[in-house]
Parts: sequence; structure tokens; C-alpha cells
Amino acid sequence: MASYVTNDVRRSRERIVEISADTTLTKADSGKTYMLDAIGEVITLPEVSTSTGVNYKFICSTTAATSNWTIVAATNVIQGSAQVAGSVVAASNENTISLVVAKFLPGDWVTLDCDGTNWYVEASVVTTAGCTFTAP
Repeated sequence: MASYVTNDVRRSRERIVEISADTTLTKADSGKTYMLDAIGEVITLPEVSTSTGVNYKFICSTTAATSNWTIVAATNVIQGSAQVAGSVVAASNENTISLVVAKFLPGDWVTLDCDGTNWYVEASVVTTAGCTFTAP
């Protein structure tokens, strides 16, 4: 019987990225899962017009202790919702997702998918006000 060796484990590790500084994502980053540390930073999304089919996932690995994590789009194109402490928080024509200091806890997560027109958000956050949406 033949044995086969694959690179699935290595590829899997390459899809998980720790973020510890302000970051601008690109289309090439699609499909990755980002682990967020205790120091909140700014994550900038690429333009929607060049991002059809792009998706990202963000997971809290350590409670943010110093400042909010923010995920920012250039325009008001974030749509969707988050389950926050059992309630639905709607996002309609927003440009910023804030993952709130001391309230965005390990295991909480946010996903974003782009159709070329909007970023669609889905999130699960345990603590009240742990995730908010705003427009300028």
C-alpha cells in the first residue's frame, strides 16, 4: 500500500496569522484567519470594487487590554449583523467595526465577505457592547 505525504498542516498554519500592528489587508490575504492580541490596532480592508470573493475571519486570542481593535472600510459598505450577548446588533451602511477593549473576549469572532459592492459582516461576541458598528 502506498503512503502519501501532504502539505496540509503547513498550509493550514499559513492560513492563521497573528496581528500585532496596524495592518492593511489585500485580496491576496483572502481566506486567512487573523488572531487578535491584547493591543488593539487598526485593520484596513481593501476597496470593495477589487475584492469580489474575498473573505477574512478575525478571532480574539487575548482580551484587548489597551485599546479597541477596529476594522475599517474606506466607505460605508459594511452590512450585516453581530450576535452580541444574545442580541442582534445590525450593521447598515457602516465603515467601522469596533472590537471593544476588555469586552471582546477570547473566542469571540468576526467574519467578512465581499461581493464587489459591500462587505458582509457576521460576528459572535459574548459580552454586551463587545462589538459595535459606526459610520463617520
